[in-house]
Amino acid sequence: MNSLFKRAGVIVLALVTFSVVILFSNSFLKGARIDLTEHQLFTLTQGSRNIVAGIEEPIHLYLYFSESTTRDLTQLRTYADRVAALLEEYVSLSQGKLILNRIDPEPFSAAEDDADRYGLQSIPVNGAGDTLYFGLVGSNALDDVEVIAFFQPDKEVFLEYDISQLIYRLSQPSKPRIGLLAGLSVRDRVNPQTFSSEPGWRSIAELEQNFEVVEIAADAETIDENLTMLLLIHPKAISSALQGQIRQFLARGGAILAFVDPLSEMDVTQSSPMMPTLPGGQNSDLNWLTEPWGISIRPGQILGDAQLALSVTGSGGAPVRHLGIIGLGPDQLNSDEVVTSQLESINVSTVGIIDIEEPKVEVTRLLTSSVFAAGMDAGQFQFLQDPESLQKTFKPGDVALPIAVSLQGPLPLSDILGDPSASSEARRISLTLVSDTDVLSDRLWVQVQNFFGQSIATAWADNGSFLINAVDFQAGSADLISIRSRGQYTRPFEVVQTLRRDAEARYLESADQLQLELAETEQRLSELESQKVADGLLTLSADQEAALLEFQDRKLTIRKQLREVRHQLDQDIEDLGATLKLLNIAVLPLLITLLLGLMVGLRRLRGARPS
Repeated sequence: MNSLFKRAGVIVLALVTFSVVILFSNSFLKGARIDLTEHQLFTLTQGSRNIVAGIEEPIHLYLYFSESTTRDLTQLRTYADRVAALLEEYVSLSQGKLILNRIDPEPFSAAEDDADRYGLQSIPVNGAGDTLYFGLVGSNALDDVEVIAFFQPDKEVFLEYDISQLIYRLSQPSKPRIGLLAGLSVRDRVNPQTFSSEPGWRSIAELEQNFEVVEIAADAETIDENLTMLLLIHPKAISSALQGQIRQFLARGGAILAFVDPLSEMDVTQSSPMMPTLPGGQNSDLNWLTEPWGISIRPGQILGDAQLALSVTGSGGAPVRHLGIIGLGPDQLNSDEVVTSQLESINVSTVGIIDIEEPKVEVTRLLTSSVFAAGMDAGQFQFLQDPESLQKTFKPGDVALPIAVSLQGPLPLSDILGDPSASSEARRISLTLVSDTDVLSDRLWVQVQNFFGQSIATAWADNGSFLINAVDFQAGSADLISIRSRGQYTRPFEVVQTLRRDAEARYLESADQLQLELAETEQRLSELESQKVADGLLTLSADQEAALLEFQDRKLTIRKQLREVRHQLDQDIEDLGATLKLLNIAVLPLLITLLLGLMVGLRRLRGARPS
């Protein structure tokens, strides 16, 4: 009996010890954090730490999350706790420069009005009209406001980047300055011959809303050191002096976004019916810089794609698929990269092919073709009359070809500067190369209409968003660029998935056999049914009639067995998942607590024995 009481006392002591530890940690260890997750999900990267350390004036963060309307949305509430915990990590490192407020925008409240005013996205959750908010609003001392409209759980890998980007924008006193070097008329201008105003490209106009754009002439000899990044659009006549300045800019840590083209259709000044030019008159590349690194634009080649070709009006007025005008969908956009993760479609025209051979730097493909693509001679497109004629000589390949790539990572200064005698010290570069300039022109992604004197733009593709995302990513900072996609907080039960595959293999084997028997039975039924009536007379014997009824019953029995197999499979998978979840969530923590309590109790009992 004493032994039983001692054991009961040990269990009670263990529970009391566990409760005391919890109370102590909540009171005195609230700020202490230990991140034991595989990808260090609750630990900020060095890039985010640098951004937080650079905050000079206080920044207020307001996390809007609808508590009442998400009461039954367990998965979303779990993710909301994940977001809140990550924000707390930012706050703990900011030395009081970040102030976090969590707000519940209840229906018809002032908080809900504020959420709408800031542009947070409201999501309907039921037929009664209830909506939920799950977004972040940040403001600085200058009353600048940045917003994450909604935290999408399926974009969790970009969670740290999105938050760090918001904080970085609010910590900067002025807009980033972008140097624009363009071989095309992409901005609003006055025609020197007609003295009339000509609108620029909508993509550039939207860029100017978020950044300060400074033009650089093709014959310039210097580049302003205060520029955050360079945007090159069709850079086909750059002086050697300016090439050297571009190399120096890259070596200083400046970012470059380059749109080049084997045949720029918007470069109309280089070709006319009266004075035709060779295809080389409308091309541009950056091979003088990137080719020694193992990346180059294939000269004189345009990418044709038999699968993604868009339809245009042919010579006879009928729609014809144009192999050189391509519509890229989600499968061709890299969903793992910040620049393209949230885009759905991008249209390109007479785009080039990027060759990658033993690169000296990390190369990430942003845009690719389908596997049914191949290079075509640029001369076929120069004076093309009938797009259908392109299909006569086209031979599709069997591999996806890169259209846009991101080059990130360290390179020796000698490679960046193109000077073998320069230092071999490594510098990190950031360069995005896109093999098309027409992608930025209005005709491929937006319709602009005049409405009572105002230009109204309606986008039907994501070309403009691609430019904004790419500039935003490149111009942010080296710290922001270093924050790549992270692991996911919500992880599958891998053991359950393995058991699911094993269970499916077992049951599908039974199902396959039943399906075979069902097919044979249906075939015999069909044969008997075909013999049943001939010229309106019954032709089956009594034995055949009995066999017919037997096969019909057999068919019903097999179909019932198939339903039972499917039901048993689902039931087994649910049981396996429930068992593992019970072990992970309840049993194992309880066993660990009891074990610790038992160890503490035994040690105290030993210490209490008389010597």
